[in-house]
Amino acid sequence: MKNIIDLFSGVGGLSLGATHANLNLVGAVELDKEAIAMHQLNFPDVKHLKEDVSILKGKDLLQKFNQNELFGLIGGPPCQGFSAMGKQDINDPRNQLFIHFFRLVKEIQPVFFLAENVRGILHPKFSPILKSAFQEVSGNYHLFNPIELNARDLGVPTSRPRVFFIGIRKDIKHSLKEEQLISLKKEKVTVAQAFQGLEFDDLFMGDSRNKNQCWTPLNEIESNSYAERISLMSHNIIGNEESKNKYFHEQQVTGMIGTKHTPNVIDRFSILSPGQTDKTSRSMKLDPNGFCPTLRAGTTSEKGSFQAVRPIHPFYNRVISPREAARIQGFPDWFLFHPTKWHSFKQIGNSVSPIMASAIFETIIKNLEVQ
Repeated sequence: MKNIIDLFSGVGGLSLGATHANLNLVGAVELDKEAIAMHQLNFPDVKHLKEDVSILKGKDLLQKFNQNELFGLIGGPPCQGFSAMGKQDINDPRNQLFIHFFRLVKEIQPVFFLAENVRGILHPKFSPILKSAFQEVSGNYHLFNPIELNARDLGVPTSRPRVFFIGIRKDIKHSLKEEQLISLKKEKVTVAQAFQGLEFDDLFMGDSRNKNQCWTPLNEIESNSYAERISLMSHNIIGNEESKNKYFHEQQVTGMIGTKHTPNVIDRFSILSPGQTDKTSRSMKLDPNGFCPTLRAGTTSEKGSFQAVRPIHPFYNRVISPREAARIQGFPDWFLFHPTKWHSFKQIGNSVSPIMASAIFETIIKNLEVQ
């Protein structure tokens, strides 16, 4: 079995992409209690560990997940300290978690590893962090140059550039080339295509925590549409049974939760053209024939718990709902997020697109000469 563990798993974007690429997820580690709770709902047969990665030892991690060896170690270490949207503080303590990921690779010695982060991590000021991380594995791994990819080139309706750090153990024969990853391309998907089946403006406006995830009937989805394709991802392997039954048999989804806008805000939104930004809220009106800008996660509680700016729907005078954000990010309609808007947008904004992840994992696996 190609067993893998996902560190800093969040809600499960990398996890879903990996399972869709036929990797066997045996464990997930995440410190955020809301994120790991939702990961457990979506991956019910996977073992979960709510613990700080910096204090974990490789042998203990394997033991906790009942593994003697590992095919792959994957994860997205926190990016806040590296992001150009923040202060890019070299002394942000979260930056050290990137090094701890590579330390665990050295201690576990998986066949391959993959770490994901924002482009800001490649800023020269962070080179000492990258050097320290790479030194952990340079002796035993073929380390590829950082791979920069944008989700919009891989069939995801959002412009979301990310950097992937990939290594293969030196005793493993492989034919993987950096060019194979850099040149990955899939048919482009627009915002309008992403929202197909969700074309209504009558959203739930109450307290979602008391409404059992706010199940909402879908409009008809076209065969082989983007929505149908992403909702078939790993549906026979993972997923919450209630949510899958609601989707596949009753055509219902969660997360169609609206935001109350004042008449003044609605008037401002109504005069915007696609691609224009509301000067007050800084929300951009989505172009139905284009891509959504990168969805943000907002700030953590220690930074004030501010919600990220949400884009405006291309056809309705409101910001998008969590389910629409999930579509943009490439998550299946049956995939569950926290029932509140604040936590669900945070979980979606922090995630790797599973479509993007799947394409990368598939490319790596098919070039490894190992059973």
